Amino acid sequence: METQKKSNPKKKCSDENLSIKKQFQIREKNFLSAYGTLSSTARRRHNEETSCNIRTPFQLDRDRIVYSNAFRRLKHKTQVFLSPLGDHYRTRLTHTLEVAEISRNIARAMYLNEDLAEAIALGHDLGHTPFGHGGEIALVEIHSPHFSHADQSLRVVDSLENRGKGLNLTREVRDGILKHSKGFGNIFPATLGETGITIEGRLVRVADIIAYLNHDLDDALRGKVIMPSDVPDICNKKLGKTHAQRASIMIEQLVYNSGPHNDKFILDMGKDTFNAMIILRKFLFDKVYRSPAVHNEFIKAKKVIIHLYNYFIEEPDSLQVELEKMEMAPWNSSKNALQRSVCDLIASMTDRYALALYSKIFLPKPQV
Repeated sequence: METQKKSNPKKKCSDENLSIKKQFQIREKNFLSAYGTLSSTARRRHNEETSCNIRTPFQLDRDRIVYSNAFRRLKHKTQVFLSPLGDHYRTRLTHTLEVAEISRNIARAMYLNEDLAEAIALGHDLGHTPFGHGGEIALVEIHSPHFSHADQSLRVVDSLENRGKGLNLTREVRDGILKHSKGFGNIFPATLGETGITIEGRLVRVADIIAYLNHDLDDALRGKVIMPSDVPDICNKKLGKTHAQRASIMIEQLVYNSGPHNDKFILDMGKDTFNAMIILRKFLFDKVYRSPAVHNEFIKAKKVIIHLYNYFIEEPDSLQVELEKMEMAPWNSSKNALQRSVCDLIASMTDRYALALYSKIFLPKPQV
């Protein structure tokens, strides 16, 4: 059989003087499904004078997130267990990386934009408070009933990073970050405005749930908060008994059951898998997140957050010092701006930084 000489698309593009970014965007048009989001259509929050000739807008967003201060701080923020001493417990950073990996795998299998899914996943928890949801609840109580880590994550990339200039991400990534979570809300939201504008943004929401259901269960078993026999039988039967089995089944069922329906791309996991996920999530909320071993520590953490918040409201000069350390924008003189800046500062802290600062401010220093 005569061997057919393969063309070299890179050489062809080079001959036409196309940048590497443009070459990649041509590949996107040829590879992505009709429902995938093309990076060539991305628009930034603010116009920029220069653009990268190598990375697409979504690849650039991913890098801006990874190089941000907020991303680095995730390694010392709680996922479920406060300041765990064991090396194998998840932190907010390892959770984020797991969400990013799951998101890429799903996007690839569905012929969607992997870079967009990854960028959203990497940025989705940048605004999470210290001490996990305990810290979030504290700020809801003392700052605003409307505070949420999803809103705060968007605020981080828009207004807090880069000394107040923000990261100037694309609208598609910003929208995915904002709409990635509603706590105990619907896995597949139907409310107008709650659903992401891209399929990639919607799948990250599901990937986030897949990730935390699996690793929070894994950490709870490791910490002996629950025993293997406590896990509902239906979850073991429909999702598997190991972390790897559960992740694989959830991802595969999402990929195989999702697709076009009446000119729309619908994310679906199949009735059995979906119901088992709902049961597992309720089990984790009832037996892990609200268990005495976890909840009692969150009560203590809430007090730390509340005391720090009140302190900085009364000591704006100290607030200014801490904002500078965090490389965040200074506050102005209005009362609302002061409260907003204190909230931003508290939400940006890591667990260990908040505890060290609390000890420094409120606990007596022993004499040597």
